[in-house]
Amino acid sequence: MEIQPPKVKSALVLPGGGARGAFQVGVLLALADLLPHGAANPFAIMSGTSAGAINSVVLASRARRFRVGVAELDRVWGNFHSDQVFKVDSWTMFKSSARWVAALITGGNLVGMPKSLLDNSPLRALLSRNIRFPRVQDAIDKGYLDAIAVTAAGYSRARSVSFFQAVADTKEWARTRRTGVSRTLNLDHLMASIAVPMIFPPVLLEGEYFGDGAMRQATPLSSAIHLGADRILVIGVRNEVADPVSELGEPLPFPSFGQIAGYMLDTLFMDGLYSDLERMTRINQLIDSVPPQYRTGAMQRMRPIDTMIVVPSKDLREVALEYRHEMPAPVRALLRGVGGSKNGSAGRLLSFLLFEQGYTQALIKLGYSDGMAVKEQLLDFVLGNDVARLFAPSWVRKDLGAYS
Repeated sequence: MEIQPPKVKSALVLPGGGARGAFQVGVLLALADLLPHGAANPFAIMSGTSAGAINSVVLASRARRFRVGVAELDRVWGNFHSDQVFKVDSWTMFKSSARWVAALITGGNLVGMPKSLLDNSPLRALLSRNIRFPRVQDAIDKGYLDAIAVTAAGYSRARSVSFFQAVADTKEWARTRRTGVSRTLNLDHLMASIAVPMIFPPVLLEGEYFGDGAMRQATPLSSAIHLGADRILVIGVRNEVADPVSELGEPLPFPSFGQIAGYMLDTLFMDGLYSDLERMTRINQLIDSVPPQYRTGAMQRMRPIDTMIVVPSKDLREVALEYRHEMPAPVRALLRGVGGSKNGSAGRLLSFLLFEQGYTQALIKLGYSDGMAVKEQLLDFVLGNDVARLFAPSWVRKDLGAYS
């Protein structure tokens, strides 16, 4: 009897990005339309962080029918309003602003330091209504999924923790400042993964407070690799075109708090991903440069990982500015107070926080278009066909210095 080669294990990695996560839904909609009707989830492994963790778990809970899971994401993201994510009424916004000011002035003596800028209890209620966590284990038991990982960052021990649910005998791992632990995922894992520092409150898990998984996540691809991925599809949420540099001597305005906050979120969600992609690309080059018969010692245990990267073809900051009028008035007032509503500096922070229908639908449409633009490569990738070691936009390949 002829021995069949092992099935290629494809992984889906969804990084965080707040409201930008709607772009991921659009790309997934394109993939769902390319696959046969009624097809099961094509990814053996899923790994998500922050908003990407929510998208991953929804897909995992609907792994038997991929199109149904994506349609569920489309329904929620396509009808988003900010009040489904955080409290937006005027009284809550006023209390939040006043408490921060009072706490800073008094050093927290008269008024306790607030836990966060925004109250995201509406998002907890939304996720509780829409995600059936027992279905994740059912998908694993029936072979529709091998593993799913949700990453959060522990404040006390200053480490990145990937909580994963997987087939039996999947090994945990421990590296410097990052670990992978086997758990039955629940709502607290998701709320911890999306707890953006200062903006949303941290979540208590197993005796430690956790925040957004993008913090300390120097290697966002590692969870998928530890869980056995042979190839990884990454759906990013940032167009990497740099801002124009001002002429020497031209006076620059002092950065507002909103501008700095947007910059921090952008760094938090995406910079680790590109660093990890560069590292993996170099390792792939090293492995490919050595013929299989000469790979000895540690190199025998190494394997190249095929990677496909889909990112927005437009700058999402500019898209956000087109829809900023949809943001509830009390939130716009709060953003003005921190200097996050001026042209130029507003787009970045707004693009992460604009959980409004017009904006999220525009991102879904963009994601669908960008997914269809690479439909042949996307389909080959998830079906296990031969693909390039790295498929990415030209500017990504140039930055990574490989296969351009």
